[in-house]
Amino acid sequence: MRFDEKDKQLLRLLSENARSAVSDLARALGLARTTVQARIERLENTGYIAGYTLRKGASARPMLRASALLTVEPRSGAAVLQKLKTLPQVEKVHTTSGRFDLLVELSAETTEELDQTLDDIGAARGVKSSESLIHLSTKIDRSL
Repeated sequence: MRFDEKDKQLLRLLSENARSAVSDLARALGLARTTVQARIERLENTGYIAGYTLRKGASARPMLRASALLTVEPRSGAAVLQKLKTLPQVEKVHTTSGRFDLLVELSAETTEELDQTLDDIGAARGVKSSESLIHLSTKIDRSL
């Protein structure tokens, strides 16, 4: 598939507002509406666009956000992941290179809830060590 500068611009516009009308996108890109519609369908069919989602505003998000950096005992990764899946405060888990094995993204409504979740993670069978970071503010967010 050919992926050009107009496709990049289209993805940027859709990431800013996935509900944009095709006619508005076409105007912004200087292309015909049917051309933009065809590009969107091609990007969806080839996996560049995996779906459209709701992005919660600050009022709808939990008050506290944190990351936990975990070192896992050898051959314990599956058990640790299974435990993390049971914790509703765990939003994402990434494998990493370097000193830590996993980066866990968390959210909680209260400090008590966050503290309990961090305790549960640290006590999980297979977790060798953990370090937590509380997110204070977000300066840049390009996640969607």
